[in-house]
Amino acid sequence: MIIVRSPLRITLGGGGTDLPSYYRDHGGFLVAAAIDKYVYITLHKTFQPGYIVKYSELERVERSSDIKHPIVRAAIELVGADDRVEIASMADIPAGTGLGSSGSFTTALLRALHTRQRNVISPHALAEQACHIEIDLLREPVGKQDQFIAAYGGVTCFEFNKDDSVAVTAAAISHEVLDNLERTLVGEATRRFSKAIFRALPSSWTSIGSRRKSARGICRTARSTSGTKPLCATARLVAS
Repeated sequence: MIIVRSPLRITLGGGGTDLPSYYRDHGGFLVAAAIDKYVYITLHKTFQPGYIVKYSELERVERSSDIKHPIVRAAIELVGADDRVEIASMADIPAGTGLGSSGSFTTALLRALHTRQRNVISPHALAEQACHIEIDLLREPVGKQDQFIAAYGGVTCFEFNKDDSVAVTAAAISHEVLDNLERTLVGEATRRFSKAIFRALPSSWTSIGSRRKSARGICRTARSTSGTKPLCATARLVAS
């Protein structure tokens, strides 16, 4: 049995600048932090041919093309898997809370499938594949931060370039700043539907541009107050 977990996240600054419709024109910059709440994926070989997929529903199909869950179907078609597999997903927090559960699910599923196929894949390539599935193949109105923070973990700065490339830098944060972040920013999530919000975004990106500037300010502040190495893991804000 293969068991993979991928962290959920909170956005510290720059939210919305990871959307292709924004960064392809203006560039984007975002700071995100992985938290100690996870999406879990398990893969298990079955005795009978076919695919069993367990999430909020239960699917039993003979061919991968018949799988209803769009991310599972796309991931299997991309990475490959034999027809004797059971895939199950669980999470510490329900979907729709605005903590990046969809991107975390996709990243964990891809990692599990690559592990089953004995493929070695870097965090960056893993995040890029997850983005490819959700943005390019499924045309979901989502950005790139969820997949990248799920793959990299920690408190991390992401720069989204106009050519679709992403530069990743671990934020150097002191324990004092980290403690302040945990006290003030990590709390109970309020259920919301981010995809519906993104579909309704106005054509003006003025407010999102200010978020990008705020995100860069957060990184500068963190660097100026820190003489420590980049954050790896804590009890609340965690690495993958």
